[in-house]
Amino acid sequence: MSTAILTGLPVPGSQLGPELRSLGFDVRSAQRPEDLPGLLAEVPHGERVALVDPSFVGHTHALRLALTDPRFPAAAVTGALTIQAEARPALTRALADLAGPPAPAAPGASVAVNAPATGTGVLTDRVAAALADTGVAVHRPELGSLVATVPAGPEAAFAARRAVDAVDDEAVRLRTAVKSRDGFFTTFCISPYSRYLARWCARRGLTPNQVTTASLLTALIAAGCAATGTRGGFVAAGVLLLFSFVLDCTDGQLARYSLQYSTLGAWLDATFDRAKEYAYYAGLALGAARGGDDVWALALGAMVLQTCRHVVDFSFNEANHDATANTSPTAALSGKLDSVGWTVWVRRMIVLPIGERWAMIAVLTAVTTPRTVFYALLVGCAFAATYTTAGRVLRSLTRRATRTDRAAQALADLADSGPLAELFAKAAPIRKGAWTAPVLALLGAAAVVAAALTQDLDGPYVIVAAALYAVFAGAAVSRPLKGALDWLVPPFFRAAEYCTVLVLAARSEVDGALPAAFGLVAAVAYHHYDTVYRIKGGSGAPPRWLVRLAAGHEGRTLLVAALVAALADRGTDLTRALTALAVAVALLVVVESIRFWVSSGAPAVHDEGEPA
Repeated sequence: MSTAILTGLPVPGSQLGPELRSLGFDVRSAQRPEDLPGLLAEVPHGERVALVDPSFVGHTHALRLALTDPRFPAAAVTGALTIQAEARPALTRALADLAGPPAPAAPGASVAVNAPATGTGVLTDRVAAALADTGVAVHRPELGSLVATVPAGPEAAFAARRAVDAVDDEAVRLRTAVKSRDGFFTTFCISPYSRYLARWCARRGLTPNQVTTASLLTALIAAGCAATGTRGGFVAAGVLLLFSFVLDCTDGQLARYSLQYSTLGAWLDATFDRAKEYAYYAGLALGAARGGDDVWALALGAMVLQTCRHVVDFSFNEANHDATANTSPTAALSGKLDSVGWTVWVRRMIVLPIGERWAMIAVLTAVTTPRTVFYALLVGCAFAATYTTAGRVLRSLTRRATRTDRAAQALADLADSGPLAELFAKAAPIRKGAWTAPVLALLGAAAVVAAALTQDLDGPYVIVAAALYAVFAGAAVSRPLKGALDWLVPPFFRAAEYCTVLVLAARSEVDGALPAAFGLVAAVAYHHYDTVYRIKGGSGAPPRWLVRLAAGHEGRTLLVAALVAALADRGTDLTRALTALAVAVALLVVVESIRFWVSSGAPAVHDEGEPA
C-alpha cells in the first residue's frame, strides 16, 4: 500500500482522508512540518509516498491523476505531491533543505488551480519546486475543468467547494478515458459505449491486461469460426472479430480510467493486436481451403504488407523522435489541414487504421468470401502504405533535421542485422552520402526479390542473390544511420526478407509450403514487433546474442533460399524444413521476449500514438 502524509493536522469536516484511502493510500498526519522527515523514514523504501496539504480542496480525480499515475517518478498539483521509490532520496534532501515552517500566505489570498506555489505557504508546492530544481522531473497533469487548490481562508474555501460541485468528476474521468487521437470508426462507433464497459470492468477489479487477454481469446475463437469454411462460421467470425475490437478499445480506456499503465500492458496490447489479426488471416485461409480455394499466398501477402507498413511508421518516428530543426513545408501543410475538421477524419480513414480495417474485414467476412476479404485488404493497405510513405519521404526531403546518436542506434536496432551483415559492415565500410544507406538497402532487396521471382529455384542464382543481399545489407549499416532517408533502411530489409519467403514458398508449389512460410514470417514479425516495443518502452533492443542466434534478416533470407534450392523438388521435405525453422525462431524469440517483459521492471508507458 502507498502512504499519504498530511503536512499538518486534518481539517475538521474534510473528506480528504477518506478520499486518499479510496485511492489506496494509508493516511498519516504530521503534527508539525518538521515531523515530515521522521514520518517519511517510517515508510518502506520501495513504496510510493505522497505529501498532501490538509486544507486541499479539489476533485478526487485530480488527486488520482497527481498521486496514482505509475508513469512518472514525481507528480504534483497544487497542494498534493507524489514521489515514487526512485525519487525518494531527492525528496529527503528537499525536505532537509526546506526545514522549518513555510512562510505565511497573504491574508485572503488563495493559490491558483494547478499552479506551482514557490514562495507561498503551501509546503507541498515548495517541495515540488525544490525537487524540480534538483533535476527531478515533476509531472503536472492537465486538469482541464477539474479543481485542485489550497484556499487561504473561509471565503476562498467556499468558492473552491462551489467550483468542485459545478464539475462532474466522473463525467470528466469517463471522457478522458477515451484516446485523444483515434480513427473515425473507433471514435464514433465504439468509444461512445466502450468507455462504460471500461468503467464496469474497473468497478469489478478487472485489469487492462485481463481485458487484453479476453480480446485475444475472442479473436482466436473468431479465427476458429472462420476456419470452418461455412457461411454461419463466417458470420460468427465477423461478429466475434468486432467484439474483440470492442474489448481492444476497452483495455486502453480501462488503463486511462484507472491509471493502470505498464510497459508490459502496452507491449501486450500491441503484440496481441498483431497476433489477433494474423491468426484471423490464417483462419480465413483455412476456411477458404475447406471450400477448395487456396488463398494462403494472399493471406501471407496481407501480413507482409501490413507489417511493412508498421515498420515504416516505427522507423520514421524513431528517426525523428528527438531530431532538432524538425520542421518542413509538408508538416506545415499538414498542420494547416488539421484546422479543417473534415480533412482530419478523411486523412485518418484513408490510412486504414485498425478500427476501419477490422470493421471492413468483419463485414466482408460475413457477406463475401475469404478471397474477396484479402483482395480488399491488399488494395486498401497498398494505398495506405503508398500515401503514408510518400508523405514521410516528402517531409524528410524538405526538412533540415539533425538526427541524434539515439535515433541512429534505434534505426540500427530496427535493422535487425545478423552476423553476416556485421561481418560485411566491418570488412568493407562504405563512405556515406545523403542517400547511400537506403539506396544500398533497396538494391540488395531488389536483387534478392527479383531473383526469387525469376530464377530457377533449384539453381544457384537465388542463393547468390541472397548472399549479395547480405553484402549490401552490411554496407548499408556500416555507418550511423543519420541521413535524411536512412529511416527507409529497416522497411527495405523487412520487405526483402518477407517477400523472398513469400515468393519462394509460392513458386515451389509444394503442398503446405505457404502455410509453413506464413508461420515463419509470423514468428519473425513477432521478433521485429518485440524490438519496436522494447525501444518505445525505453528498454533498448533485444540482446545481441538473440539477434545473432536468430541469424539476422540477411542470414534467414539466405537460409530460406538454400532450403528451397535443396528441397523444392523433394515435396514435403521443404514444408517440414520451413515449419521446423518457424518453430525454432518462434521458440527462441517468444521465450526470451516473455522472460524480458515479465522480469525487466521497465518503466510504465502508455502509447497514445497513431492508430495502427
